[in-house]
Amino acid sequence: MSTILADQDMTMDAGDETIKIPSALPVLPLRDIVIFPFMIVPLFVQREKSIRAIEQVLTENRLILLVAQRDGEKEEPLAEDLYEVGTVAAIMRMMKLPDGRIRVLVQGLSRAKVTGIETTSNFLRAQIEQLAEPKVESTLELEALQRNVKTAMEKAVTLGKNISPEVMAITASLDDPGRLADLGASNLELRVQEAQGVLELVDPQQRLFRVNELLARELSVLNVQQEINSQAKGEIDRSQREFYLRQQLKAIQQELGEGNELLEEINTYREKIAEAGMTEKVEEETLRQLKKLERMHPDTAEAATLRNYLDIMVNLPWAKSSTDNLDLFQAQKVLDEDHYGLEKVKERIVEALAVRKLKGKTKGALLCLVGPPGVGKTSLGRSVARALGRKFVRISLGGIHDEAEIRGHRRTYVGSMPGRIVQAIQQAGTNNPLIMLDEIDKVSSDFRGDPSSALLEVLDPEQNHAFRDNYLGVPFDLSNSMFMMTANVLETIQPALRDRMEVLRLSGYTEEEKLAIVRKHILTKQMEENGITGKYLTVADSAVRSIIMQYTRESGLRQLEREIASVCRKVARRVAEGDLKRVTVSAKNIHEFLGTPKILPEENLKKDQVGVATGLAWTPVGGDILFIEALLTKGKGHLMLTGKLGDVMKESAQAALSYAKSRAKELGIDEAAFSSNDIHIHIPEGAIPKDGPSAGITMATAMISAFSNRPIHRTLAMTGEITLRGNVLAIGGVKEKVLAARRAKIKTVILPHYNRKDVEEMPQDLIEHMSFIYVDHVKQVIKAALI
Repeated sequence: MSTILADQDMTMDAGDETIKIPSALPVLPLRDIVIFPFMIVPLFVQREKSIRAIEQVLTENRLILLVAQRDGEKEEPLAEDLYEVGTVAAIMRMMKLPDGRIRVLVQGLSRAKVTGIETTSNFLRAQIEQLAEPKVESTLELEALQRNVKTAMEKAVTLGKNISPEVMAITASLDDPGRLADLGASNLELRVQEAQGVLELVDPQQRLFRVNELLARELSVLNVQQEINSQAKGEIDRSQREFYLRQQLKAIQQELGEGNELLEEINTYREKIAEAGMTEKVEEETLRQLKKLERMHPDTAEAATLRNYLDIMVNLPWAKSSTDNLDLFQAQKVLDEDHYGLEKVKERIVEALAVRKLKGKTKGALLCLVGPPGVGKTSLGRSVARALGRKFVRISLGGIHDEAEIRGHRRTYVGSMPGRIVQAIQQAGTNNPLIMLDEIDKVSSDFRGDPSSALLEVLDPEQNHAFRDNYLGVPFDLSNSMFMMTANVLETIQPALRDRMEVLRLSGYTEEEKLAIVRKHILTKQMEENGITGKYLTVADSAVRSIIMQYTRESGLRQLEREIASVCRKVARRVAEGDLKRVTVSAKNIHEFLGTPKILPEENLKKDQVGVATGLAWTPVGGDILFIEALLTKGKGHLMLTGKLGDVMKESAQAALSYAKSRAKELGIDEAAFSSNDIHIHIPEGAIPKDGPSAGITMATAMISAFSNRPIHRTLAMTGEITLRGNVLAIGGVKEKVLAARRAKIKTVILPHYNRKDVEEMPQDLIEHMSFIYVDHVKQVIKAALI
């Protein structure tokens, strides 16, 4: 807020007969300024009460009392929030601004003391007592004071104080000690308390003496500032402005005694770098960045970025590693404790330990666990880390689409940070943790980059010994780390990335395996989590089987665990309510806890029918059975497909129809039937999308049954891809499909002969009481399936 001295010709003296100051005036509270008499100052007013006060005085005598607030933050000041002495001022000009504020130009007239304040009206009104300016006799002391003040103001201007030439001209011509004191105080940029202290001094000589003291202090500050500038200029080249500014800051720090903190910080970093165990090149780069920090001012944004970088560098485990537990029997015991089944995965882990025990350091293994949700892929990784005695870190890759998430951001960006791999290493605290890359099949790519490609260097044992994160800018050895990945499907993983993995497939659990896992793990865990013991709850095997068959349909165990938890919660409520009777849950009373069954049992057909074949399908959550229906209607040989089928499945149906047409005589079908009838293929549960080639022989069997009017065995299910020549090709998901057939109580399954090996690898208890027919041509399927 600029302060202007009123010109001598414009000055309105309170003692003039033309101006009469009333005993009561509206009050305009001031936040961070004190206005002296004879000063002309522009003010911006936005508080409602203040605006009303100004509107009131404009209708009267244009006089208002300006009083400073004790606390400038207070929006609605009361009497006790205002100082007792203010300035009576005249409003010379008023202008309303578009944002609702008012700009007024006021001229101070006289000091006034507040004797009382009324708060009942729409604005503050004060009872005042005018403080008249006493006359003082000219003495040597007063003349000396006046000269000192004028000289000090001139010296302040030469030292860089911003005082306008007009003010200096008026100062030189002033002989009134009171006005000279007020003019000097208004141009010193004083705090409100100091300025108010000057305003409250009525005696001109005392006031001038106080202003002289304030000017002396201001000159001392200006002299120190001048010395700092001179010192900085003497040390550096005038043309290097940036360096000059840094030296100024350095000189200020020395003056304030703040240089020691930065020196201590630099020494601490240097000690940590020496202890971190970095390689020679990494240590050289880190020390280079430390020297840059040493030359910077500690409060700059770049200095904060460098501190973050150095903190990460010294905290990374460059030389810290955990010792592997090479006791094979102990490792096998840990794996068996945590997981039931999964023999192939356990065997592979123990083999890796055996090789490490015999050979020493080996390249990190890249195991990818592929299987449906809920079969224990992620928890298996945690168990492997426990068996090895390594730290475990999980990185969720689902939905990542920025390459910088893997490789890190460059330090030029605001908020840059290392990639997730380096963050995982830092979190583990060792350079050889087990890093679980979860949901690697759900990594996406867009214009920001392809994270899958960034993972190639991370996971390649030939490259990751010198993995370079963009943020670090130096290589880090990942070859000691062990990487495990999880995925639901392999098809969406980039081929080059998939080639670097060793794939271990986890199929869904059988009913017997689920029962064993519930007994060994889930039931005990859920009873403990819900606060009940075996004293209050017993769950029969029949109840668990009922939950598996009637309340869940999944390859994994998540929904099964939720249903077990639901039973435990209901028992816990009974116990909490005071019913301490033991509860036995069986197949007969399971509906009391879980309600009516949620899953209809998969059953085969009630009787042999023409044109209805039972197929087997694979889904991401396990196997399922499909009833494929074929129906002939009068027409011109068109093929109609319904049931929300995918393109591959539609093409399989076309191939099956073409094969049937080409072998009509062999199959006992009248060739005229193809041109005089339309064939409609439908697969129930039409709202569910279906695709894939493995229903080829099933659709061919249903068509041939419809055209030849021969029923199909209802206790038989089949799966396999068909060619135009009738050959049957291999398919996938055999175990899941066999599980689905077993749930539906189907005893005979037709499979491609190429899939015999898949059946031989299944547990014998799974395929017990089931028979398999292996075929390589559709003629064998027709012979076995049609009656």
